[in-house]
Amino acid sequence: MMDAVRERFDRFAREEAPGRSDTYAEWAAGIASDAELQDLLSRISPQHRQPPLVFAVSRILGAPLGAYARWRAFALANAAELIAECERRTVQANEPLRLAALLPALSQIDGPVALLELGAAAGLCLYPDRYSYRVVDEHEAERLRLDPADGPSTVVLTSVVRGPIPVLRMPEIVWRAGIDLAPVDVRSAADRAWMDALIWPGERERAARITAAADIVAADPPRLIAGDVAERLDELVASAPRDATLVITTPGVLVYLPRAHRQALIDRIRALDARWITIDQPGLHDGWQPPLDAVAFAGFAVALDGRVCADADPLGRWWEWRGGDRTASA
Repeated sequence: MMDAVRERFDRFAREEAPGRSDTYAEWAAGIASDAELQDLLSRISPQHRQPPLVFAVSRILGAPLGAYARWRAFALANAAELIAECERRTVQANEPLRLAALLPALSQIDGPVALLELGAAAGLCLYPDRYSYRVVDEHEAERLRLDPADGPSTVVLTSVVRGPIPVLRMPEIVWRAGIDLAPVDVRSAADRAWMDALIWPGERERAARITAAADIVAADPPRLIAGDVAERLDELVASAPRDATLVITTPGVLVYLPRAHRQALIDRIRALDARWITIDQPGLHDGWQPPLDAVAFAGFAVALDGRVCADADPLGRWWEWRGGDRTASA
C-alpha cells in the first residue's frame, strides 16, 4: 500500500506538477521520500488519494503554503480530519478554459442548444456563449478572436492552436443544466473557498479566470442537481426544451467511472436523441469511431458523437484540429 502511495506522489512530482506549481512539486517529492506520510496517506482509499485532492483538502483545512516541512507538520497534526475530508471530497477541476478545446465540436452543431454537462461541479463549462475566445499561435500572435453577441466577456479563453483552424462560431445556448455528486454553488462562500483550494498554488491566471467565470454563473445560475449520473440523467433529459438540440458533454468525468460503468453510460448517451461532446484520454474507453491510435495523440481526444475532431490539452491550453477539411484558415 505504501509503495502505491510513494509511486503515485513521485510520478506527480516528476511529471505533473513541474511547470504548474513548484509548491505541489515540492510537497509531492517530500511525500515520495517520507515513510511516515506514506503510511498516513495509505489510510485514504485510492480513488480519494490523488495528490491534487489531498493538497486541496489540506489547504481548505488550513495548511499553510510554503516549505514541505510546514505542510508535513500540519498533515501529521490533523491526520484524522485530513483523511475524513479526503474521503468525502472529489477533484472538481471546473476549468472554463476546457471550452476552448470543445469549441470546434460545438461549432458543428446548429442552435438553439440545450446544454447538459455530466460532472458539472459549479457549471462553469455550461456558459460557452458568455466567454470570449482568443486563438493564438505558438508565438502568442493572435490568429482569431470570437466574442459573445453583446460584446467582449470578462472571461477570455486563450489557447494555442497548431495548424489550420476550423470554422468556429459562438454557440446559441437556450438552456443549461448539470449533474454532479456534489454540485458547487458559486453563490456560497464555503463553496467558493473550495474552488479556490482546487487551484494549484502559482496558477494566478487560472485563479482570475475561474473567479470571473464564477461571477458570470452567479448572476444567472444553471440548473444543477445532485446525484449519480446514471440515476438522474433521464430526469434532466426529460426537462430539456424539445425545440432545442440536446448536447450532452462529459469533459473530465468519464475517467472517474469504473470501466464497465463508463461504457454503459456512453452506450446510454448514444441511445438518446442527443449529441455527445467529450474530451478524454484516447485509450480511456471504446466510444471512439473509428478506434483510435493513442500514440498519435499528444494530449486528449475531443470528439463529437464519438468522432474525433481535435487533439487537445485536457485543460484547453492548446488544441490541434483533427476533423478533416472544415477549416477557415491555414
